[in-house]
Amino acid sequence: MNISPNEAEESLEAIRKITQKTRRSISGSGAYIFLIITGIIWLVGFVATQFLTGKILVAIWVGMSVLGSVIAVLLGTQNSKRVRSSSTSVYVKRILIFWISLIFFCLAAIAIAQPVNGKQITMFIILFTMLGQFAMEMVLSFSSSWWAVPIAALALVGYLFFPNIFYLWMGVLVGGCMIALGLSIRFRW
Repeated sequence: MNISPNEAEESLEAIRKITQKTRRSISGSGAYIFLIITGIIWLVGFVATQFLTGKILVAIWVGMSVLGSVIAVLLGTQNSKRVRSSSTSVYVKRILIFWISLIFFCLAAIAIAQPVNGKQITMFIILFTMLGQFAMEMVLSFSSSWWAVPIAALALVGYLFFPNIFYLWMGVLVGGCMIALGLSIRFRW
């Protein structure tokens, strides 16, 4: 099959337009907000874990998680009003079932493996979270699925090579990367 330079150029332009449309759709969906929220929670929570202990640490994690959940639900509800279709509720139910199942499997893996410290438990949770995010993005928007892998890799590097500053690593690098990615999606896509 011979393609003229004009036809090749037209095909490349069509691919570029579809890629841009997909990126704008992802950015317009508000998905970047959830990355930023999760990144902030991880940044604050893990940096606190590096330097604090006891009840204050639990209060920080619980407080940040509850606040992040409330913000996510409010923003999700607001976005769902803009993007409502007959199939939306079916997808929402399936996504909810997926995440509940993934949480169950993560807890089961933790129970079976019986990690001996908080860093190991953290890695189980991070890996399952990134696996879930990767799966969601593969199903919902292939073009944005790439980011879960480097974040999981960064977490593993911190766990394996920098155990003394693991939580600081998680907060600054992993949480920071999620914030940066969310901002990049928002402003550059």
